[in-house]
Amino acid sequence: MIIVTGGSGKAGRACVEDLAAHGYDVVSVDLVRPADSTVRHTVADLTDFGQTMAALAGVDERTKDVTGIVHLAAIPAPGLAPNHVTFATNTVSTYNVFESARQLGIKNVVWASSETVLGLPFDVPPPYAPVDEDYRGRPESAYSLSKLVGEDIAEQFCRWEPEMKIIGLRLSNVMAPGDYERFPGFQDDPMLRKWNLWGYIDARDAAQAMRLALESDITGAEVFVIANADTVMQTPNDKLLDAVYPDVPRRREIGAHETLLGIDKARRMLGYNPQYSWRDHRPDTP
Repeated sequence: MIIVTGGSGKAGRACVEDLAAHGYDVVSVDLVRPADSTVRHTVADLTDFGQTMAALAGVDERTKDVTGIVHLAAIPAPGLAPNHVTFATNTVSTYNVFESARQLGIKNVVWASSETVLGLPFDVPPPYAPVDEDYRGRPESAYSLSKLVGEDIAEQFCRWEPEMKIIGLRLSNVMAPGDYERFPGFQDDPMLRKWNLWGYIDARDAAQAMRLALESDITGAEVFVIANADTVMQTPNDKLLDAVYPDVPRRREIGAHETLLGIDKARRMLGYNPQYSWRDHRPDTP
């Protein structure tokens, strides 16, 4: 059985659906009940260690024999709550999930870190393009700091428990298909989306990455940038970078619309291969 915390959120719904479609027994743990009444669900406040432990250990016949956790529950972006609330909520809930998993012997944990750890919004230009996991995190908000602290916690848990796997996915800005209707509005002004190097992640591809991370034979703590293979823009990357970040070094030749949030590590180690693009979406499709 796989538990998905935050299963009622945008990425969480896609994750639950993808895991179920691939034959997994899935339970959502969230403060918000899922819109889909067929999804098995437990309400729990993960900032409370007792509730976290109880939810992951088993709830009557609803949750038992848990073999993996996808931890997505969090305040999902800066500015949605006061900074201290965002930091405390995200950091404590992540610690509680990791510690409960450790005590319960659940060695397979995947969780949502964030692209913001890379230095978003890039008011200070990135060190190079495409950005990747090679440089130390540069949090610019309480939200981003909470995610970097989560990555550090994961490293220490895996040092204590060498057989444990805790994979952090630095998810880009999560988009559902309906969000693609907004993309034409980005095209006239490259500054609108320069804050994350014009990146995004389709929720269905985020779910793919979560499943692949669960299935990988990696041990220890790892982090991966997870974005779609392209940018949100029709303008080629060379023109975007020349106009907005002319002094940022380009580490290699970059495709015209290739993501500037480097996913090479995820491709290599997880077998991640984005399947969806806003360029292929039709408004009359779900």
